[in-house]
Amino acid sequence: METHLRTIYRSITWRIIALTTTISIIYIVTKNWNIALTAGLLTNLFKTIFFYIHERIWNKIKFGIE
Repeated sequence: METHLRTIYRSITWRIIALTTTISIIYIVTKNWNIALTAGLLTNLFKTIFFYIHERIWNKIKFGIE
């Protein structure tokens, strides 16, 4: 089982990739940096929290572990 700190670091690095992707796509569609940054940052915050919870739940599930 991994530590809480490892889960946090994994969450942060993944969110950086996802944030960059989200902001880029929204900017391409809207051509507006304010909308792209605001939407990107808000979705990043919520997705980081839910990803952490998701990972911790899966650490408790024994499915697929030998």
